[in-house]
Amino acid sequence: MTSAPLFVAFAAMTAIAIMAVLWPLSRRRLARSERAADLAVYRDQLAEVVRDQAAGRLSAEQAEAARIEVNRRILAAGARDDAAGEGTGSTGRRRAAALFALLLVPAVGAGLYMTLGSPAVPGAPLAARLAAPPDGNDIAILVRRVEEHLSANPNDGRGYEILAPVYARLGRLDDSAQAYRAAIRTLGPSVERYSALGEVLTAAADGMVPQDAVKAFTAAVDIDPRAVKARYFLGLAAEQDGRKADAVALWRSMLDEASANAPWRPLVEAALTRAGAAPKAGAPNTGAPAVSAPQAAAPGPSAEDVAAAQQATPEQRSAMVMGMVSRLEERLAAEPKDLDGWLRLARAWSVLGDKAKAGAALQSAMTAFTGDEDAGRRIEAARADLGLGG
Repeated sequence: MTSAPLFVAFAAMTAIAIMAVLWPLSRRRLARSERAADLAVYRDQLAEVVRDQAAGRLSAEQAEAARIEVNRRILAAGARDDAAGEGTGSTGRRRAAALFALLLVPAVGAGLYMTLGSPAVPGAPLAARLAAPPDGNDIAILVRRVEEHLSANPNDGRGYEILAPVYARLGRLDDSAQAYRAAIRTLGPSVERYSALGEVLTAAADGMVPQDAVKAFTAAVDIDPRAVKARYFLGLAAEQDGRKADAVALWRSMLDEASANAPWRPLVEAALTRAGAAPKAGAPNTGAPAVSAPQAAAPGPSAEDVAAAQQATPEQRSAMVMGMVSRLEERLAAEPKDLDGWLRLARAWSVLGDKAKAGAALQSAMTAFTGDEDAGRRIEAARADLGLGG
């Protein structure tokens, strides 16, 4: 049942609504009484003028001027009265409005609330919802609950490790990266944490592997030289940097070490095909146990994506790459102070064989970082590496 405070709130809101309608109607009567009082004063003033002229206190000219002024005021008051009188035809409408305010507004409001509202459901402020038992459908509340727990317990690495992939699936990639860094800081380094961090950073860069991601993947490989995800993305970074031979060598070594049924093998074979180096027929199988593909910490290629890449024509694969490059261009247009982004864009255009656009990307970087000597040196070094001349 609806609580008494709720009824009090409804009553107060209804009273305010009624007063908003009735107050202008009541002011009409007040205005008419004020005009009547003004007319009485003006008549007294006319009588006073006659008496002053008879007593010799006013000359004929002064008395005439005074009468004219008072008569003008009387006429003005009469005009206002006439205007008020013209509004008498709307008295029925005003009464209908008053009746609507007094009776229908509360009735209609209560009817709508009883039909569309939930008067039997108690209030549920955010604090109560957070304290309630977990609801698997309320992801925002679950995330908020973990965030509050971590705010009170900043060294709970397990909390960060749980929250990081949730952030990634919600599209909060920067928050996900921060959570993975906190997990590494509190729980210590691991292949899975560094690989997940690198993948999130790559997703945030629209599929281009940034330097921070390269460092994370390298740290994962330092822990385990056979780290699958880290090695794949290091190969992707090499390909994007224009070091296609390094990428091919890395991906082929992964296939050479893997079993024939490794679940990630199609992804690496598709990468080699994209790089123009099809996997070797009858690649040796060392019999090493299959390495399970780690769960993606951020949106990555699914099994369907891999199948699509394998079946795509060279033109379709080029279109995929062009889409990735276009997204990077759009981001740099909005955020030009990203030197790594400009260098990745230049290398990407170079890999695609468009030296003119690669040079234009480096020129845009030079413009964005005018006066920055360190940035200038990196841009010139990239220009030399890509063979773009001066």
